[in-house]
Amino acid sequence: MTRATSPLLSIVLPVYNEGDAVEPVLRAMAAGVRTPHELVVVYDVDEDTTVPVIDRLAASIPGLRGVRNDLGRGVLNAMRAGIAATSAPYVLISMADGSDEPQIVDRMVELAAGGADVVAGSRYMPGGRQLGGPLLKRTMSRVAGLTLHWFAGVATHDPTSNFKLYSRRFLDSTTIESQAGFELALELTVKATLAGRRVAELPTTWRDRTAGKSNFKLRRWLPHYLHWYRVAFAGAVRRRRPSRESR
Repeated sequence: MTRATSPLLSIVLPVYNEGDAVEPVLRAMAAGVRTPHELVVVYDVDEDTTVPVIDRLAASIPGLRGVRNDLGRGVLNAMRAGIAATSAPYVLISMADGSDEPQIVDRMVELAAGGADVVAGSRYMPGGRQLGGPLLKRTMSRVAGLTLHWFAGVATHDPTSNFKLYSRRFLDSTTIESQAGFELALELTVKATLAGRRVAELPTTWRDRTAGKSNFKLRRWLPHYLHWYRVAFAGAVRRRRPSRESR
């Protein structure tokens, strides 16, 4: 049994003209996740080539539905629209390009059920791997993630990864301030850390897409990532200051 009238997990997948390439990704996610769940595919416009594929597959993949993003075009608003359109106790953000591993999702849910408000699929912890992708992007992501983990107290080695599961209680109590692209995952991970929420991780293997074109815009989005990087370190300094003054 992988579905329920009220699913325990909402899996949100933002798309942009994925077309037929999305079918194996959706089928793999539906087959690989045992937790009662729904698959919520979020698109910007009705003309998106993914829409007819969703309509075709809905009969054979229970719990699959499309949601149109009415918050404004782009992946950030697609993720926000997907979160707003769901009500399950746990929300997983996953990419529709096949880069994420469905087989670890059930264990992510278990960690969340045990009290974690953010659970990351981590490329950079022991056992995790990253296969493919631009060298500059991979290097910057790894350096940012590990320095935030080692020096800013972020509990995951991979805070920039968007393959993350969030508790609804955390999402409902947190104001999203992100303004561009995939910075949302970093913002929520940093905010959970600063609020004293539990952040957990599991090793995952990330694979670069084999079909379609990535919509990651490094130059445009980098300043937004740097903002949350600075917020994390400023928060770490504030947390350490009282203990020093009490000596």
